[in-house]
Amino acid sequence: MLPTGKSTRGRPGPADPSAATGPPRGALVERIAGWSVRHRALAISGWFVLVIVAVLSSALMPGKTMNSTDPGESGRVDRVLSAQQGYVPSLENVLIQSRTPGGERFADSAELGNATRDLAATLRRMSGAVTEVRSPLEETGDGSRARGETAGGNANRLVSRDGRSGLVTFQIAVDHDLRAHYDAAVRAVRSVQARHPQVRLAQAGDHSLSLAVDQGIKDDFKSAEFVSLPLTVLILLVVFGSLIAMGIPLLLAVTTVVGTFGFLQVIAHWVPVNSATSSMVLLIGMAVGIDYSLFYLRREREERAAGRGVVEALKIAARTSGRVVVVSGLTVMLCLSGLLFTGLDNFRGLTVGSVLVVGLAMVGSVTVLPALLALLGRWVDKARVPWLGRRRTTATESRTWSLVARAVVRRPLLWGGAATLALVVLALPAFGMRLQDAATTDSLPRSVPVVDAALRMQEAFPGTPAPARVVIWAKGGGTVDGPAVRQAIEDLHGRVAAGDRTLGEPISAVTVDHTLVVRVPLADFRTNDAANRALETLRDRILPATLGRVDGIDYAVAGKTAVAHDFAEQLDSRTPIVFAFVLILAFVLLVASFRSLAVPVISVALNLLSIGAAYGVLTWVFQDGHLGSLLGFRSYGGVVDWLPMFMFVILFGLSMDYHIFILSRIRERWSAGADVRDAVVGGIAGSAGVVTSAAVIMTAVFSVFVTLTAIEYKMMGVGMAVAIIIDATIVRGVLLPAAIALLGPRSWTLPRWLRWLPGSAEPRHHGPI
Repeated sequence: MLPTGKSTRGRPGPADPSAATGPPRGALVERIAGWSVRHRALAISGWFVLVIVAVLSSALMPGKTMNSTDPGESGRVDRVLSAQQGYVPSLENVLIQSRTPGGERFADSAELGNATRDLAATLRRMSGAVTEVRSPLEETGDGSRARGETAGGNANRLVSRDGRSGLVTFQIAVDHDLRAHYDAAVRAVRSVQARHPQVRLAQAGDHSLSLAVDQGIKDDFKSAEFVSLPLTVLILLVVFGSLIAMGIPLLLAVTTVVGTFGFLQVIAHWVPVNSATSSMVLLIGMAVGIDYSLFYLRREREERAAGRGVVEALKIAARTSGRVVVVSGLTVMLCLSGLLFTGLDNFRGLTVGSVLVVGLAMVGSVTVLPALLALLGRWVDKARVPWLGRRRTTATESRTWSLVARAVVRRPLLWGGAATLALVVLALPAFGMRLQDAATTDSLPRSVPVVDAALRMQEAFPGTPAPARVVIWAKGGGTVDGPAVRQAIEDLHGRVAAGDRTLGEPISAVTVDHTLVVRVPLADFRTNDAANRALETLRDRILPATLGRVDGIDYAVAGKTAVAHDFAEQLDSRTPIVFAFVLILAFVLLVASFRSLAVPVISVALNLLSIGAAYGVLTWVFQDGHLGSLLGFRSYGGVVDWLPMFMFVILFGLSMDYHIFILSRIRERWSAGADVRDAVVGGIAGSAGVVTSAAVIMTAVFSVFVTLTAIEYKMMGVGMAVAIIIDATIVRGVLLPAAIALLGPRSWTLPRWLRWLPGSAEPRHHGPI
């Protein structure tokens, strides 16, 4: 070990390294890394055995995985239907209208009538795949006439209010071949369309909308993974200038993600895990795995460049960067755990997966990473890339960031004030942020056929593409399909016929075991204000006045609009708790790590400022509709409701990586006797290579999301990329050095009443202030 007072070259060296990041946890990190270096073969093989066991464990535990339950009243419907023996059949709708704008009325058009009869007959011939076919030209399933002009007192429920469109509805047969039955139905609709080219047949419904979303997510993330991995390899190659050095961060990140996926397959038996969770785990795992490797590799190279041997360089790297990795990893994991306070099933799987992948990356960074570096020795710099190798394989301070930091510490108030003002201006649009979940037609472009069909259907038959689901059950068990319930449902039809625009037609009912599921189209099937007002009216006024008067039954309302509404309500009520938890926890961890009050206050304030600026840019671009043609989206007037909280938690955790790393380098120099301003300049310049490289990789990966189809992923890509750019430039290069320069040595002091906290005593300052 190096002495604590002087360096090997006779100058003041680092004081007790625990001063760099606080608690004496570093001794444990150094011992673990030292053991891995001495037993490198065992450490490396042990890591790969762990990954293999994780992958194989998923195969050894087959069976049904846990499904998520929606919040609020929608979740009540989930629980009731889960207790039934049957399943709710998927309802599909086919809109029939003339391709000529302002064409003939449906009842007067022989062409529309022929296409409707052909479609109904074709679907009925598919008795094994399709059931309950209803047509505007025939009797409905409940015995009422459907044709407008001959229906007597019954208004035609399958003809639009303007009389120019018809609707054929059918159910997909419920069995294990749902997808095959759906595909057969789609082929049947297409065959009818081919026989009637002058008529528009547009299909949208339960399964088609869900399938469009699922397929969109799958295609988007396949594209993201295909682009982001080669891009990351290219950037790492430029950063390190060596094929071998480039492969080490990639190896750690990939094995960490693979191992996490294996463990997640096991955990999924108890915790809901969806495709979005898997994608976020991949993203976070690659980010932290590469970041932690960069921290370690940079310090090891720096010490070797100073003339130390490989083992001694690894020992110092473990004592400094290794401790930073552990403190940072624990901070990220605890910040991510704040998502559990939402109480939402969708975030439970995301939290568990994210914490697991960060934990594995942290463990790998202090075990297999030093073992690999010890095994490779100076070979880690071999296989250099021409024109890049010699410059990149040496660890030097950044001249550019040194000049920037030096200018800032000379006039910290001016530079800090200007940077703060700039970020405040960027954050101003965020005060008008309107949170609204993106419906399928908001998320995906209209070029997707089912999106175009749903929007056309909304114009002719409001709410029909995704109606509300009213689930009715008997309080004491048994069936509920009695005369009183049927009369209550008929009253809903009567409200529509009387001109109540809150609801729409067709209203339909289907029995599922001991429950009755009534599909009720609302004024809008999406998640906008009109849809939410209609949902609240249905829940609070219409149903209590109809079903609420029937004795012995209970009911609840679900559906796409209802799920989004209930999700947003719970999210809104829990968001302050999540924010408070993350802020308080981060503050306490930083106090314990740096034994300072000023540093945590600065860190928390700067993180809030950079995230606020990212919120402002997000609102200006997506809610206000700027840059839509450039980024390929159409604004729906809001920001996805879960994104601000998700960004807050993820960015607060990930930005701590850079923040702790930079602060530890500044404090290390100050502890060694440097002037505060010199320590700031040296810390900023010395950490510039790692921070810039990591920020470039993360920005590039998040920027890939901007090219995806779904608007929520575009939002996430822009928001995260902007926040990282701000954090790695304005915050790192201007605000942080300005704040520490203004506070001077007070940045690193701890009040007497807090000196009982664990960790080393405050270092003695040897140089001039």
